[in-house]
Amino acid sequence: MDERTKTFAKRNEYSIQMKLRGVDEDPLADILERYGRQVNPIIIEHRLLRSDYVPKSLPHRVNQIRAVGHVLAAVLRSAKPSNLFLYGKTGTGKTAVCRYVVNRLEAEVSERKAGTRFVYVNCRLAGTEYRVLADLCAAAGVSVPFTGLSKGELFRRFQTASAQLNYSFVVVLDEVDVLVKDFGDDLLYELTRSTTGPGWVSLVGISNDLMFKEQLDPRVLSSLSEEEIVFQPYTATELADILSERAEQALRPGSVGSDVIGLCAAMAAAEHGDARRALDLLRVSAEVAEREGAERVEEHHVRKAQMLIERGRVKEVVSSLPLHSRLVLLAIYLSSRKGLETTSGTVYGMYREFCGALGLEPLTDRRVSTLVSELDMLGIVACELVSYGRHGRTRKLKPTISFNEVAEILRNDEALALFLEGLS
Repeated sequence: MDERTKTFAKRNEYSIQMKLRGVDEDPLADILERYGRQVNPIIIEHRLLRSDYVPKSLPHRVNQIRAVGHVLAAVLRSAKPSNLFLYGKTGTGKTAVCRYVVNRLEAEVSERKAGTRFVYVNCRLAGTEYRVLADLCAAAGVSVPFTGLSKGELFRRFQTASAQLNYSFVVVLDEVDVLVKDFGDDLLYELTRSTTGPGWVSLVGISNDLMFKEQLDPRVLSSLSEEEIVFQPYTATELADILSERAEQALRPGSVGSDVIGLCAAMAAAEHGDARRALDLLRVSAEVAEREGAERVEEHHVRKAQMLIERGRVKEVVSSLPLHSRLVLLAIYLSSRKGLETTSGTVYGMYREFCGALGLEPLTDRRVSTLVSELDMLGIVACELVSYGRHGRTRKLKPTISFNEVAEILRNDEALALFLEGLS
């Protein structure tokens, strides 16, 4: 009995069992049948369309690669590189460029048998200072318990092990702004002052928040931001080049045309020039086309993919926002809905009213400004700095998602639903 016959027999047996249980049809039968006989799938290599994949080349980021390389290449002479900070909105290539350079340098360091180790930590995933330090200890060959030790003890174990091995470290802290917002900048200060016996620790910070530096103590800022590189958003043309290269590697030849590539690029460029967004659009469009049994990805598949991504992303992002962030978001959307000028001052005033109605202590104007920047970074609102000459400057805030969509999500919160009564 060949494999195809065996597969058919198993499915038939499963169908009989389902009927015996009172289920008329196997709900997966048609899906398994279609995917089982699909000999020319559109997506050949799924991982190449993932945003965390680091390709062998990064179009339109040569200057940034060289800039990061110039700073970190000092490790090849066993010298300590300057601390480095990479800024830019989500999807501008910061992490990809950093990991590309680190991967190349790791290979060179290994070949030269130099005593430098590279450690990459995503601070959002790590979650706490303890886990960041635990990752550093692991890189030095030290196993520590999941919890239970003081931060000072973790530092001591890391430094002792590194000194014994005669290691120096380049520590990449991705989304470092998340760590600082939750725990302050003490860890950064200690790392910038840290030594490993005869060795050293050099930091590379990556942040989506362009206003991140304003949260740092001047002592930390002076030692941390020795070198800075700002990543500008990709243009539609640049995104099209990136997608074309990925599509050539990941998709079946002839399955996607330049019209689809251009549409995905244009949609992503219209938001924030986000390469991750563009790659997600291309990947989900191809998945939608495959589900429909199409031979090629067409523009209508991209439109469907956009709806799927947007619906899921908005609901997940808005639902997971802290209470004060949701109140600020509500103030922005209601101000716009009521035809008010959505400046920082107007929004802050409405936010204070909401806090008063809920019996909450309002955050300071400065802290609310930071929350607005976070909403801008998430793509839920758009900020524009407007100058009034000698009368100063302010930020105008513009909703980027329909009011009804945001209101529908916020109505699930009983407290916020009160402010939305009578609005549709």
